[in-house]
Amino acid sequence: MANRVHPAVAAMSERHGIMSTKAIGFQISTACMELKPLYRLTSNYNKNMAGINKMKKNLISKIEDLSINAWPSFKIELYDNWLIRFSHQYTLRTNCVEQLGPSTIALSEKIDYCESIYTDYNSPCTFKITPLITGNFDSLLAERGYSRLNETNVMTMPLKGRSFHAGSGIHVELSDTITNDWIFGVFRLNNVTNPIHHEIVPNMFKAIPKKTIVAKIMHDGQMAASGLGILDRNDLGLYAIYTHVSYRGRGYARAICNTILNKGKSLGAAHSYLQVLKNNPPAIHLYESLGYNAQYSYWFRQK
Repeated sequence: MANRVHPAVAAMSERHGIMSTKAIGFQISTACMELKPLYRLTSNYNKNMAGINKMKKNLISKIEDLSINAWPSFKIELYDNWLIRFSHQYTLRTNCVEQLGPSTIALSEKIDYCESIYTDYNSPCTFKITPLITGNFDSLLAERGYSRLNETNVMTMPLKGRSFHAGSGIHVELSDTITNDWIFGVFRLNNVTNPIHHEIVPNMFKAIPKKTIVAKIMHDGQMAASGLGILDRNDLGLYAIYTHVSYRGRGYARAICNTILNKGKSLGAAHSYLQVLKNNPPAIHLYESLGYNAQYSYWFRQK
C-alpha cells in the first residue's frame, strides 16, 4: 500500500490535521494499522507511566498532538501506531519516528523496520522520546547504539489576564499567510542553502492545516527577525522565532513573541506553548520573562 492514501487514514488525517492530502509532495502509507485517537492512553501503552499524574499526561498528550498538526513532514508513513516522518533532514522533528499509541508488533521488529526505511532514505534513523513512551524504550535504543540528541523543554503559558506589547520603536509586520518571501527569509536567518530544502520546505509550511500568524521585522529590505504563531483550537504555538546574528540584542525576538501572542489572544487563544532546546539559555530566559513555564522535556535518539 506504499504511497497510497488508505480511506481510513485520510479520514484520520482530516480529523487530526496530521497531513494535508492536497499538499504537493506528501505521501502516506499504512502497515498493520489500528486506528485510535492520537495518544490514546491505554493500559498497555501507559503501563510505565505511574509517575505522571492524569492532568500532566493529558497536557503532554495535547501538546504532542498540537505539535504534529503544526509541523507537517514531507513524507509520512503510518506503521502500527508509529508515524515514520521524513523531510530530507530539515529538522529532527520532521525526520523522526513518533509513537501515537500501543504496538501490536514486537518492538525489535518495528525498530528494524524503521531502520530499513531510513536506510532507503539514506538518512539516520531517529526516534522522538517523550514522557508518554514506556520507560524501557529509551534504554532499548541506547543498547542498540542510538545517541541522545537535542533535549528540548516544552513550555506553556495561560493567556488570560495577560497583555502583550511589541515595544516602542519596533515595527512587527503581521500576515495570516505564509509566503515564499517569508519562507526564504527564514532560510536566510538560518543559513539554509540546501537546494532540496528550498524545494520541499515551502510545501511543508504551506501544508500547515491551522490558522497561522506570520510575523517579521524588516531591516534595509531584508528580514531581520521572524516568528510564526499556529492557532489550533484555543492553543497558540510559537514557532520559527529567529533573529539574524547582526540584529541580536535589540529586543526583536521579544517584540515578535509579544505581537504574535497579542494577535493570537484576539483570535481566541487561551493558552500558548513552545519548544526550546535546553542548551539555549538566552531563549529560555526570554520565554520565562514572558511568563512561560517548563512542563516536560523530550529528546531524540539517533543512529
